[in-house]
Amino acid sequence: MNYILPLLSVLLGFSIALWIKPQDKKNLKLLLAFSGSFLLSLTVMHLLPDVYESGNPKVGIFIMVGILFQIILEFFSKGAEHGHVHGHDKMTQMPWLLFISLCIHAFLEGFPVGHHHDLAIGIAVHHLPIAIILTTFFLHAQLNKTALFLFMLTFAIMTPLGTLVSDTFPIVNDYYTEITAVVIGILFHISSTIIFESSEGHKFNIAKISVIVLGIVLASFL
Repeated sequence: MNYILPLLSVLLGFSIALWIKPQDKKNLKLLLAFSGSFLLSLTVMHLLPDVYESGNPKVGIFIMVGILFQIILEFFSKGAEHGHVHGHDKMTQMPWLLFISLCIHAFLEGFPVGHHHDLAIGIAVHHLPIAIILTTFFLHAQLNKTALFLFMLTFAIMTPLGTLVSDTFPIVNDYYTEITAVVIGILFHISSTIIFESSEGHKFNIAKISVIVLGIVLASFL
């Protein structure tokens, strides 16, 4: 399940955008808010205590490195990791910088999954609305459908690949705490940004607060 859930969530999101073509942005933003809340809760409740229990005094530094690294990635991806894509110009070629940034982000997310199986669920929930938004965006930009499929398939593979690398190479486990702390920083930035950007004018409403609370409650049961 560690490998399958993140993979299937992207492919499911791609299929939904391709065939169902959801038009209600409000519901999609609520799904984004839920995913951000759920992912943040898993990070705080599971990953954060784990790295601090290791006794490594530099955990906080690595968390901040993760936050900074994600900010740098978003300079190239334009915030696609949290559903922030815009522009309607026709695309004549693959947006390589966005593609590479997203793949790095997804690859790193997979590293702690081998030690925290519940994180696979959180990443799957996180990637589903992102995949819908990205596919819809690229369809509107008239990106070649073959290129779009390869884009999304590669994106879907990256998180399981990160988990596979973590499970296969012992040297990765030697630096598990440091790598996980970096991933925590990445997830902190991504999930908090999703929560605050998933409504117009950054305003909260009852529906949004409800799905955020739901995300926290469900994460607490894992």
